[in-house]
Amino acid sequence: MEDHEILSKFQNPDSRNLAFNQLVRKYQQKVYWHIRKMVVDHDDADDLTQEVFVKIWTKLETFRQDAQLYTWIYRIATNECLNFLNAKKKRFFLPIHDVAAELAEKLDNSDTLSGDEIQLKLQKALVRLPDKQRLVFNMKYFDELKYEEISEILGTSVGALKASYHIAVKKIEEFLKAD
Repeated sequence: MEDHEILSKFQNPDSRNLAFNQLVRKYQQKVYWHIRKMVVDHDDADDLTQEVFVKIWTKLETFRQDAQLYTWIYRIATNECLNFLNAKKKRFFLPIHDVAAELAEKLDNSDTLSGDEIQLKLQKALVRLPDKQRLVFNMKYFDELKYEEISEILGTSVGALKASYHIAVKKIEEFLKAD
């Protein structure tokens, strides 16, 4: 079902629940994996995914449709990720390298993440990136979004995103060569 059809059904009180269920079915997996790439832990990603859809439910009626629906959903998911990671750093008074080490340890101990040694090394390199660089890299490399789409989601210029992606790639290369 197309986004405009979901939004149209959502405006009708009689079909609101059905429309929201369709929206969840369409975007739940994408949102989960977007979040999971940032927070690594399955339980945290699951909780954040639920929080994202609760926010979508409460805010969808006021969605202005001046952006694409998936862009708006990604923005909510991205903000939830960044807020979660910032709160985690503040709660435990962890410097960035300690958070990266914690995420890398979760990668080592995860039953739900599979992959070969190269994929694990890439994931360990990614968790060492600053949050925004990791977001840009994940959205460009894994989600295959265009810079213009990422710009809408993050509210950052295309030029800044290209620079951020380039820096992230260089840091990942350095990490993989050093390891």
